[in-house]
Amino acid sequence: MSDVRFAVVGTPGDRRVTMFRDAAVAAGLAEPHVIAWRDVLAGREIGAPEGSWLRVDSPGEDAGADELLRGPGDPSRVGGGATWYKAFTAGLSRVAALSGVRLIGDVEEISVMFDKRRCHAVLAGAGVPVPPAFEAGSYDGLRAEMERRGWSRVFVKPAHGSSASGVIAFQAHGDRVRAVTSAAWVEGVLCNSLRVRTYTSAGDVRRIVDFLAGDELHVERWFPKASTGGRAFDLRVVTVAGVPTHAVLRAGRSPMTNLHLGGSRGDLDVVRSRPGLWERVLEVCSRAAACFPRSLATGVDVMVGADWRSVAVAEVNAFGDLLPGLGDLAGHGRDTYAEQVRAVLAGAR
Repeated sequence: MSDVRFAVVGTPGDRRVTMFRDAAVAAGLAEPHVIAWRDVLAGREIGAPEGSWLRVDSPGEDAGADELLRGPGDPSRVGGGATWYKAFTAGLSRVAALSGVRLIGDVEEISVMFDKRRCHAVLAGAGVPVPPAFEAGSYDGLRAEMERRGWSRVFVKPAHGSSASGVIAFQAHGDRVRAVTSAAWVEGVLCNSLRVRTYTSAGDVRRIVDFLAGDELHVERWFPKASTGGRAFDLRVVTVAGVPTHAVLRAGRSPMTNLHLGGSRGDLDVVRSRPGLWERVLEVCSRAAACFPRSLATGVDVMVGADWRSVAVAEVNAFGDLLPGLGDLAGHGRDTYAEQVRAVLAGAR
């Protein structure tokens, strides 16, 4: 058995931690030491074996961790992103202060990836193609800036969020509006739903946008995406040590292609078979990953334009490697976690 040892900051027992543990054990390593996010966020004493390679993973779907991050309430609720982000970055600082460990995910880079405005600025500054964007603090401000720029279609995103929580695909033509989102009011609380809804009342849209704007909004110009089989698609590309290693095509009939919102995995060869396009996708993802050189893995959401030539990055995810059953692009049969274990072992040697 190798003397390399992993530690993981995560939620004990959830599938992220379990799948990484399985990859480590399959590589002949000891089971990783798990540091619970609840302990990190509650200020309890934390530690890891001396010399461990420390992986920071998502708090996951732990209601207890969510309460420590956002305060009491329904875990499915939308909003509270600024409060969540403040507690999360404070937790990252505690993790970074641990002695005797080697981080394989830079906490400052993670914090940037969890702020859509900062992440977009970093990518744009590095010349990575991204949709043009602006910030908004209200529905009226959103409409005014869209009119000033001559934009009729945008994606409205909470500055801090994931899994399309609170994201709105918004169109405005004079007095007519159309907003597509998974957010819905449930007994006066705006909650995430597994069903995408369409709102066409300006009053309904204003109520949602103004509520979300309390945590600041990142607004991107709508990027017309290519379609396959009558469904628009984008790609989640995982990079490990800066190299694209895994990719999945996500297709859906709504503007949100997230798999938990009704999107489905499509045929990646639709993109790989296009001369020049696949190389462009990989090159752009590599450039996006290079913006975060101290992060072992990233999940790059990349869009292919309706012209089947242009490419743009929607965002970069710090915890975008949860893709069960997906083999690597090189055909070795390694999932995203096995690939990261292999990369660390190669570097350690």
